[in-house]
Amino acid sequence: MPETDPVALPYSYPLRVAGLAARKPTRFDLSPLPEERAALAALLGITAIHALRFKGELRPMRQQDYELEARLEAQVEQPCVITLAPVLTDLSEPVRRRYLRDYSLPEGDEAEMPEDDSEEPLPAVIDLGAVIAEALALALPDYPHAPGAELGEAVFTEPGQAALRDADLRPFAGLAALVHKDEPPEGH
Repeated sequence: MPETDPVALPYSYPLRVAGLAARKPTRFDLSPLPEERAALAALLGITAIHALRFKGELRPMRQQDYELEARLEAQVEQPCVITLAPVLTDLSEPVRRRYLRDYSLPEGDEAEMPEDDSEEPLPAVIDLGAVIAEALALALPDYPHAPGAELGEAVFTEPGQAALRDADLRPFAGLAALVHKDEPPEGH
């Protein structure tokens, strides 16, 4: 998770690790206010977040590590990538993070991605607002489509010239035309 500045986040819910219970989970059920959802939507570059709930717990693990397990539920509005009409999407995503005291970041110019991408260094403060923003950004549809919206085919050409279509650009389009040219018409 990137370094976060609580002042820059539109919604922040910091939990100081030193203040967390060492033997029992810390439960949370967060629903940001409408103005916080609007600011988060602006940060994510989407039209609106109509509903948002983040419910789960932060559990102590061995050696003063912590595990976060939660569910992100939201209804978001984004513009259709074809028509720009509003598209509503209901999201329900599990969220899991493991904050490890002994975690070390990979060093060097080239580093392999770790197998478990839920592991992170244990910070002094775990900001659930930052976790919400990251989880929501990852859950958003990349290309929202309004019902019935289709891209279709764009045809561009100079006046008086035959248009070049997508099918003409396929590698064997010309070969298919030659093969079918010598066949007798159907029904003969």
